[in-house]
Amino acid sequence: MHGNFDQKVVADFGDEWTRHDQSAVPREELREWFDKYFTEFPWARLPPNAEGFDLGCGSGRWAWFVAPRVGKLHCIDAAGAALQVARSNLAERPNVHLHLASVDAIPLADCSQDFGYSLGVLHHVPDTEEGVRCCVAKLKPGAPFLLYLYYAFDNRPAWFRTIWRGSDLLRRVICRMPHSMKAATCTLIAAAIYWPFSRAATVLERLGANVDAVPLSAYRGKSFATLRTDARDRFGTRLEQRFSRSEMQALMAAAGLERITFREGDPYWCALGYRK
Repeated sequence: MHGNFDQKVVADFGDEWTRHDQSAVPREELREWFDKYFTEFPWARLPPNAEGFDLGCGSGRWAWFVAPRVGKLHCIDAAGAALQVARSNLAERPNVHLHLASVDAIPLADCSQDFGYSLGVLHHVPDTEEGVRCCVAKLKPGAPFLLYLYYAFDNRPAWFRTIWRGSDLLRRVICRMPHSMKAATCTLIAAAIYWPFSRAATVLERLGANVDAVPLSAYRGKSFATLRTDARDRFGTRLEQRFSRSEMQALMAAAGLERITFREGDPYWCALGYRK
C-alpha cells in the first residue's frame, strides 16, 4: 500500500497504543490535557448533532471527551492495532465510528464534516501540508479544524534548542530498536529524565519560581503512565517533523484554512482554523 504514511511509523504507534492503552492514566488527568488542546474550540458554534472526525485517533483518549458533545464522531487511524484499543476504550460511546485509513484515504465525502481535529499526528507523516489539506477537504465551508504539531522551539532560548538536538540524536538510535527494547528504553527515560525534571519543576513552582523554561515542566504533577507514553511518543518514532509558529500558520493557510488562531501556552503549537 502506498500513500502519505510510513509503514514502520504506523507499526510503532500500533505497538505503543497496545502497550499503553491509557487505562492507567487517571481520567481527570486526561481531561486536563483535553481542556488544554481544546481551549479555543468553538463548541457553541457547532450545529446540532454535529458530525466530525478525529484524524489519528490512537487509543481514543480525546474522542472519549468529544463524542458526548456531538452527534457523530469518525475516529480514523492507519494502525489496526490502535483501532482495536480505541474500540475497547470507546465502547461506551455509541456515536463513534472507527475507520482504518491513512490521511490520504479518509473514507468521508468531501465538504461533509462540521468539524475535525488532528492532535500530535501529522508531524509523523511524510508530507504534513498535504495531510492537512486532505483533512480540510472533508470539512464544510466555515467548519473548524483543530491542529497540534510539534513546535520547532522557536519561542525557546538557544540553550533549550541545544538540549533538544542532543535528545534528537538519542531518538534516532532508539527509534530503530525492536519494539520490546524500545518500550523498555523509553520507560527508563521516563523514570530517569521525565520524572525528576517534572518533579523538580513542581517543587520550584511551589517555591514561587517561574518554571516555564524548565525542560519537561509541562509534566509536573502528571502520572508516570503519562510520562511513559509521551517518552515513547518522543523517542520511539522514526519520522518527526517540527514547525515554527509562522511555518505552521503558512502551512494551514496553504491547506485552505483562514482565521487561524494559536493557543498562547503549552502545548506548542496548537492552532484552530476554519475552512475558507
